[in-house]
Amino acid sequence: MKEQFSLRTVRKKIIMSSKIAGMALMVSYLISTRLPLEENVSFLLWVTFVILLIVIIDYLLGRFISDPIFKIGEMAHRAARLDFSVPCTITSKDEFGELADNLNKMSENLQETLEKLEKANIRLERDVRQERKLLGERKELTDRLSHEMKTPIGVIRAYAEGIQDETDEEKRQKYSEIIISETERMSKLIETLLDLSALENGAASLTPERFDFVEFVETIAGRLLIDMPDTDFELQYELPEDKVFVYTDQQRMEQVIGNLIMNAKKNVSPKGILRLSLVGQDNTLHFSVYNQGASIPAEKLSKIWDKFYRDKNAKYSGSGLGLAIVAQILSMQNLEYGAENLSDGVRFFFSIPIIK
Repeated sequence: MKEQFSLRTVRKKIIMSSKIAGMALMVSYLISTRLPLEENVSFLLWVTFVILLIVIIDYLLGRFISDPIFKIGEMAHRAARLDFSVPCTITSKDEFGELADNLNKMSENLQETLEKLEKANIRLERDVRQERKLLGERKELTDRLSHEMKTPIGVIRAYAEGIQDETDEEKRQKYSEIIISETERMSKLIETLLDLSALENGAASLTPERFDFVEFVETIAGRLLIDMPDTDFELQYELPEDKVFVYTDQQRMEQVIGNLIMNAKKNVSPKGILRLSLVGQDNTLHFSVYNQGASIPAEKLSKIWDKFYRDKNAKYSGSGLGLAIVAQILSMQNLEYGAENLSDGVRFFFSIPIIK
């Protein structure tokens, strides 16, 4: 009996409403005809009751059918625009309520799927950009190597052919030394370029450690400046007397300082000043190397850190990779660095935090 009068389906709600309406019409008609009133008055009362019954039935049908359909339609319209932010609020236990629950679950699943798809698209775009960047770097590497190798390969070929035709043993020995020298230069260039590419692509990482930076700089400077017999400049230096510790990759910082010192040594004017400075201030250690000589044109100051950049008016030859490696290593550690023209020369510098 309980199941018979249950209103868990829209069909049963409509049938129950129609039965109640029919019964109400019959009862109201019988009552209106039995009342001790005039016929016209009884008929007017019955018509009023019928109108009221129609309004009630219309309200019930709207609540049972029209309102749920309207809400479901609104949600479907939002879903068509991929807007799943507002759930369907039908709470009845009939077919509309079940449909609303299913729509809400579907919306949650679609929203979750769209979010995953968006994240996947972002990753894909990032991977595509990275792949394009790698392809560009590989092309640049190939183009640069091809360009840089033309001269030494041409020299090697010329002297190799010269050895075949030369009968003078002394000249043959000289040609062999030139070939070996050019081969070593090519090998060094390739090694340096691969090292720089590894740093740029993240294939090579830094291994920081704590060490005394003052003694570190003294050792490198002594090897590159003091112990070399071909010095034609005045060396000046300013170093702290006490130990100053930093936390960084020792091997990579040796490349940085070595490249900066060699750059200054190659550019210092004959009998000019090469000044090395290491000053501690506000928990920061400031390194600089100055060479007296020609200044760098202002428009080229930002280009000197680029790979393979070389000043065609420079008095020395090089691969154009030394300062690029310096910039890459310092950038990986978020250390400030730069170069500036002074009144009679150029100063390169960088700063590194001091640790206790």
